[in-house]
Amino acid sequence: MGLVANIKRDLRFVASLRRLLNRIKPITLDSPVLVSDDFEEAVDRFADKVAVQDEHRSLTYRELDALANRFGHWAKDRGLRRGEVIALVMSNRAEYLAAWLGFAKVGIATALINTNLTGQALAHCLALSGAFNVVADEDCWREVEEARPFVKQNLMLWVLGLTPENETSQRRGLDGAVRGGSSVRPSPSVRAGLTNRDTALFIYTSGTTGLPKAARIPHSRARTYMRAFAGCTESTPEDRIYNCLPLYHSTGGLVGVGAALLNGARLILRKRFSATAFWPDVRESGATMFVYIGELCRYLVNSPPGEDDRAHRLRLAFGNGLRPDVWEEFQSRFAIPRILEFYGSTEGNVSLFNFDGKPGAIGRVPRLLKSRINIRLVRFDVETETPVRGSNGLCQATSVGEIGEAIGMIGDDVRHDFSGYADKAASEKKILTDVFKRGDRWFRTGDLMRQDSEGYFYFVDRIGDTFRWKGENVSTTEVEQRLAEAPGVHEVIAYGVPVPGHEGKAGMVAVVADGRFSAKAFAEYAQGQLPSYAQPVFVRLIKAVDTTGTFKYRKVDLVSEGYDPERVDGQVYVRGGKNGYQKLTPTALAAIASGEFRL
Repeated sequence: MGLVANIKRDLRFVASLRRLLNRIKPITLDSPVLVSDDFEEAVDRFADKVAVQDEHRSLTYRELDALANRFGHWAKDRGLRRGEVIALVMSNRAEYLAAWLGFAKVGIATALINTNLTGQALAHCLALSGAFNVVADEDCWREVEEARPFVKQNLMLWVLGLTPENETSQRRGLDGAVRGGSSVRPSPSVRAGLTNRDTALFIYTSGTTGLPKAARIPHSRARTYMRAFAGCTESTPEDRIYNCLPLYHSTGGLVGVGAALLNGARLILRKRFSATAFWPDVRESGATMFVYIGELCRYLVNSPPGEDDRAHRLRLAFGNGLRPDVWEEFQSRFAIPRILEFYGSTEGNVSLFNFDGKPGAIGRVPRLLKSRINIRLVRFDVETETPVRGSNGLCQATSVGEIGEAIGMIGDDVRHDFSGYADKAASEKKILTDVFKRGDRWFRTGDLMRQDSEGYFYFVDRIGDTFRWKGENVSTTEVEQRLAEAPGVHEVIAYGVPVPGHEGKAGMVAVVADGRFSAKAFAEYAQGQLPSYAQPVFVRLIKAVDTTGTFKYRKVDLVSEGYDPERVDGQVYVRGGKNGYQKLTPTALAAIASGEFRL
């Protein structure tokens, strides 16, 4: 790329970054201006415009504010005090936003609970929150009741849409109580003394590798998320932002919401994503933007063509996790004018933006702005899953193109703050000390990345997913991307499994077949796409993929089940034989264990 083009690109990046920073610059950790104040400011500017439109009704900014006020007064009248927590277990609807915004108005934190959880996993999240009051709706309250026996604290369950015959001493309807509350804003004095350091929300990690952790979201972080995307999307009161992502997750609940509500746009809210209904709904709703996570885009690309594929008014899609192998087909097939990809984690202090729309990149940091963006890559040992340290005991920065773990310096300001989890021990595990100088502290993202000579960052894999085999590092993300188009493959999940007598882990994939699976065709495709060490040693056929509510694969169960055909449902293949893969029999399994079968 020429020098002039580089300069122009850098200037565009600076302009985009300035728009973003103009929205978040005023936030300071000790400021008493909270997320509810930002919302009320928007209400005062856009009172009579439609704020949110769900599958049942539309509310103006004034009406949404009044509903939030009623939730706030209800909580206060219940005797809940500042700093206490209410757990929210509710499907996507206008009341969801009104509830947590209303609770924030009276200084109460809200734990946003994943509505896909049941039983002990749900109980774990309720227990972590420390909440004694749970607010749910008719879609979710039964799961809470089923989890109740596993929760030590006494829970009072309040339900929207609960019929009188379903009320008990520990379960009450909420509609009348909220409807009868005052619609007047609670006095700001109710939250006097609170600052941006105080907790607004608890948002839970997806639990792909175990039970979810509760990330503490102070007002500063909630405001930063919301303001940043109000700035970088350049939304206006004329925009309609389509959001079918779960509101209990930061991308749907803060990124998508902030881009709409802080700038007077209309939030088109849907309970869930449907690949078949998506484009007709986008067209009929008049959406001009939508917020995505990458797997949503992949599902759309894999769907049959439809007459509504390009019959929309979209000008921007923004979100995270759009895979390089999906990006260009998604953008061209559906005629998306612009894609804004970002990188960030719910609890972390590292954020990146791909303002240029360069396919596959998660963000960019030009050299002249390196000091303004809180990210560094350090060399990483895949086997020990720790950063590499030199003879002086300090970490080592990666060179151009080298893979390393992304980290962010921890400091006492909004850009560098790490608020951690409800579990202090879990928080400490994410902190790396003595990195570039003695005594410094950095947040570990747990993500492996590389940066090219032009400053673009590329996601490589999650730590724990990348493994070593035959002395080489294998990225599960790369394996999944390369094998996604293999003959007879509908979906593929890659992971490493330990094998007796072998160092590292052997590659394994779980495949959802698209029709009849041919081991020979799959082997030939894998050989043409991947180096020998990255080609899966084991292939397991499964009927369906187990994902989280945000479409992330739950690999932990697949890893624990391994490759023993006696322990798993579905056929298992091992690499070898004339077809490239052969069925794994008990005899072959014993030969692997004894070392007679060469992998």
